[in-house]
Amino acid sequence: MATFRMGSKAFFLLLSLALVSNVALGVGGRGVVRGRGGGRGRKQSGPPATIFNVMNYGAKNNGKMDSTQAFMKAWVAACHWRGNARLVVPLGTFLTGQVTFQGPCNSLNPIVVQVRGTIKAQTDISEYPSPEWFSFEEINGLVLTGGGTFDGQGPSVWPYNDCKKNKDCQMLPTSLKFSKVTNANVRRINSVNSMAFHIGINRCQDFGLQTLKITAPAESPNTDGIHISSSTNIRVARSFIGTGDDCVSLGQGTYNVSITDVICGPGHGISIGSLGKYNMEKDVSGITVRNCTLKDTDNGVRIKTYQGSDPSKASKFIFDNIIMNNVKYPIIIDQLYCDKGCHKSPSRVHISDVQFSNIRGTSKSDVAVSIICSPQFPCQNVVLHDINLKLAGNKPATAECENVKINYGGVQFPPKCM
Repeated sequence: MATFRMGSKAFFLLLSLALVSNVALGVGGRGVVRGRGGGRGRKQSGPPATIFNVMNYGAKNNGKMDSTQAFMKAWVAACHWRGNARLVVPLGTFLTGQVTFQGPCNSLNPIVVQVRGTIKAQTDISEYPSPEWFSFEEINGLVLTGGGTFDGQGPSVWPYNDCKKNKDCQMLPTSLKFSKVTNANVRRINSVNSMAFHIGINRCQDFGLQTLKITAPAESPNTDGIHISSSTNIRVARSFIGTGDDCVSLGQGTYNVSITDVICGPGHGISIGSLGKYNMEKDVSGITVRNCTLKDTDNGVRIKTYQGSDPSKASKFIFDNIIMNNVKYPIIIDQLYCDKGCHKSPSRVHISDVQFSNIRGTSKSDVAVSIICSPQFPCQNVVLHDINLKLAGNKPATAECENVKINYGGVQFPPKCM
């Protein structure tokens, strides 16, 4: 009689395949899988993760039947599980209205949300009592990953966006909103055609976003890629963002943010602000934008503050090693910003310690560098080092500056402001 001996590697391979198969089939409503899903500083350890597949809670992957309640039930079960938990959205197309993933959760390790399929938003705005589609709230330890797609189906609702004309307009839903989330990592996720912002981050800390693909047409309204406010220690890296508004925007109360290796375009560029729109806004400090490429955007790297603002401070900005490819306004500080109904008085946001270095490429407009600061609080310690921006055809561009004394170094195209 022949005897079959299985090597240890083959045994564990078959065991892993069996576990994954059980999860895919939804055996027993939950499955078990080993793996790492921890965010930065919180390494996955201990027993295998228990799988909570949304289809075992009633979700349908035909793209037609609403799966909102199934997603919520799966989250509640995963969040209350006293062990490692992974909520899985398998392959297929799922339709949902507003979904809230509320913490805190019981897991000692980051809870993992693995999206493999496509999730589509309901296009009936009455399905959204507040302006967000998927909301993650009060969670300490979260990983959102899987290579799947959040489709906001924005073309169905963009015609209702009248915010440029109506100051009392109703904001459309943000696709993914994170509030009071710490120790989080969002990676390998696609977001397409959001109704408004793709990703909103508010009152979060120790939060990483990388290998994201965020897309919407250039003419889509208010479809900012990532908007960050009142948050600390945020990292955006290795992502492609092309939308109808800012690729990344940073609002009040934001500290220690790094944006690296991002390809941006179309859109309005990478913006700090607008700052000073509301009363008593908090300061902004410690923003680094490095190793990024902007292509066919309206703006490049920009700081903008409202006229007539309350006093605040915006400081310690580094924009370094950035390629501009046919960008309309590559370098901007605009303290005369106003969209509608502004007070025609100087901005009182005090900007200081700003470094633009090794920025090169082509400008679509004659003015490649525009630094217009507040006459009441002139910008302090602004540095331009190795700037090489020209018009198409290697034609010279110009620079304009007001209420600022700039420290220059290295190559300067366009020439220094006089």
